[in-house]
Amino acid sequence: MIKVLVIDDSPLIRRVLTEILHQADDIEVVGSAEDPYQAREMIKQLNPDVLTLDIEMPKMDGISFLKNLMRLRPMPVVMISTLTQKGSPITLEALELGAVDFIAKPSVNVSEQFTQYAKVVQQKVRTAATARVRSFKPSEVKPLETLQGAKFSHNKVLAIGASTGSTEAIKEVLIRMPENCPPIVITQHIPPVFSSSFAQRMDRTCTINVKEAEHGDKLATGWAYIAPGDQHLRVIQQGGSLYCQLDQSEPVNRHRPAVDVLFNSLVEVCPKNTIAALLTGMGSDGAKGLLALKQHAAYTVAQDELSSVVWGMPKAAIELGAAIDVVSLDKIAQQLLSQAVKY
Repeated sequence: MIKVLVIDDSPLIRRVLTEILHQADDIEVVGSAEDPYQAREMIKQLNPDVLTLDIEMPKMDGISFLKNLMRLRPMPVVMISTLTQKGSPITLEALELGAVDFIAKPSVNVSEQFTQYAKVVQQKVRTAATARVRSFKPSEVKPLETLQGAKFSHNKVLAIGASTGSTEAIKEVLIRMPENCPPIVITQHIPPVFSSSFAQRMDRTCTINVKEAEHGDKLATGWAYIAPGDQHLRVIQQGGSLYCQLDQSEPVNRHRPAVDVLFNSLVEVCPKNTIAALLTGMGSDGAKGLLALKQHAAYTVAQDELSSVVWGMPKAAIELGAAIDVVSLDKIAQQLLSQAVKY
């Protein structure tokens, strides 16, 4: 049984989340706390496997509590977030501090959508229970000095796919990229408002330029393009140049955007010039696409188990034989760039 402690100042939200989690045969809510101070004592007494944590609470906000928790007693945390323009930067900060994932504040309307919401909550808790959680340490990563001044092939494209744990994993890769790196296209499973906030956060953090992809964007050196939430990102070729193409066609592998959609589009236009990585994430999205790229002479790499928050997507790719190399997260950028160096 997965033992869960629910932390939220709203009695209604605590009750709703408790009822949702009790519906699962493999999850037990061992307690609920209305503020971080009460939660701290209950963690000691109940030793839960996973916490659900509200961001806005009295006495101590969720971010402050999370900072202390990840420093003193790292454990899996799923943030209860308001999926708004205002709430997304705070939630991204929580992920940076070590939260495994986030879910929207529940609606108490009894409907088909609520039933689906309950399934999502239960699955995110299950995933969090399997996650590798580490103490928070501020990142001091810089662009790779060994490749400063390197000349990269002008026609190479770097492609990245990721899911659970992806915001920090992608950051670890992008922050190492020099300003003259080949264009980078990225698909991760993230809601619409969050993809925009994440792209802006990465643009402020990294040496390269980072943006949320727009339909018709021309791929350019020193730029990374992140798929908008709820839209598939494809790469197409027109007149010898590569462009971003967005659409809202049916979800693939239950996801939109889907990593397989991005990878398969590169199989169509420039497989031999594609350098692709599959990072941390739950499920298998991207594994078949990575295999197709490898079969068409692309270079492919998967993140290893030890450095993955959730080793689902990379594992699926490795089991298919889709990855030429398997390396730790801190080596992914080096691996991608070394394949793009112009000799």
